[in-house]
Amino acid sequence: MNSYKITYTLIGLNVAVFLLQSLLATPSGADVLAYYGGLWPTTAPFFHMWQPFTYMFLHGSFTHLLFNMFSLWMFGRLIEQNMGTRRFLTYYLVCGLGAAVCQIVWQLFTREMVPTVGASGAIYGILLAFGMFYPNERIMLLFPPIPLKAKYFIALFIVIEILFGVGNFDNTAHFAHLGGMLFGFLVIRYWQAAARRPRRQKKYENWHTADYDYNLEKRRRQERIDALLDKVRTSGYDALTEQEKRDLFDFTR
Repeated sequence: MNSYKITYTLIGLNVAVFLLQSLLATPSGADVLAYYGGLWPTTAPFFHMWQPFTYMFLHGSFTHLLFNMFSLWMFGRLIEQNMGTRRFLTYYLVCGLGAAVCQIVWQLFTREMVPTVGASGAIYGILLAFGMFYPNERIMLLFPPIPLKAKYFIALFIVIEILFGVGNFDNTAHFAHLGGMLFGFLVIRYWQAAARRPRRQKKYENWHTADYDYNLEKRRRQERIDALLDKVRTSGYDALTEQEKRDLFDFTR
């Protein structure tokens, strides 16, 4: 339970807010919390500065909540174990806020005057992280029921979101989903670059041995990665120590 405390806390918070939405709904069915906490376009008179944060904890229906929380439970635990609790929470919130930014920009072009709710932007960021960390893991599709490698699964989702977003076939915030993925990608790449930066600075400390030191460090890192992956294959991911999990995350490209 402790390894997944952020994942379970987020699920509990989303469920609690949805129950509160139901309790505060008017007799006619109007969602009071979504009116004040949903993400309205910045041109709407109902827009407030807190909405890019609050919208990701609101949902439009039980089915909407169910699918998002199932995805968070299914993929969030593994990504939280990989990143660690603090970094995972940061990643989740950045993806949700990034999704809000992209949705706001998109609505400036479409001139839509409806609020956006849901954790989907953050969830799509988690799906992207899964595809980047475990690209060759297989995911079983619901329709058609065939296994598909995570990297192809994520690529398929991106294509679908772009097509449906541009085509405007439904009321789904497709560009919020894409925004969550975009900001998730940028955050992961930034963290990976930051983790490698001190090692690369060695190249410039002594130009006589720069190439030798760099190649030696590169070989050592590759040996470390191979050893960690062998341990995962033989004993499972949970057999890794916390330091080994952090090393595996930092070395992931």
